[in-house]
Amino acid sequence: MAERLTIARPYAKAVFALALAAQRLPQWSEALRVAAAVVADARVAQLLANPAVSAGQLVDLITGVGGAAFDERAKNFIRTLAANRRLAFLPEIAARYERLRAEAERTIDVTVTSAVELSAAQRQQYARAMQQRLGREVRLHCELDPALLGGAVVRADDLVIDGSVRAGLAQLAAATAG
Repeated sequence: MAERLTIARPYAKAVFALALAAQRLPQWSEALRVAAAVVADARVAQLLANPAVSAGQLVDLITGVGGAAFDERAKNFIRTLAANRRLAFLPEIAARYERLRAEAERTIDVTVTSAVELSAAQRQQYARAMQQRLGREVRLHCELDPALLGGAVVRADDLVIDGSVRAGLAQLAAATAG
């Protein structure tokens, strides 16, 4: 995994610099998201490893699926990856690009997983609290997991705040067992 990130990093940095200079960060996000999704498909992954499939055919496949998401510069980037046999690294390139974009825009994706759906007021409260704690603009994503029983688990990059009832019960069980 570390090797894949090492290979993906310079590509992500180059694309980010290009997107930033052209003020096209969202457009590049979309193009990379689509391209990463295409190469992550098991059927396409088989084609990437097939020597009978040319780099040009792979480029046509990816850009054809993406359609309008790919301007000429995005197509050239996909061509460069194909020529260097790096198309399989698109998921890592896209993820690293998104991190660079979030840093530049001072934003962060925060996922709140709860046992029940959060109200609009609760969503705003979580967003405000995380914005204050992290010092960044928060993009809040909510997920449901009835197994939590109650409370919530908040994730932002490598920060995890587990305020779920399930975690509380596990801590209580561990304390009484010891």
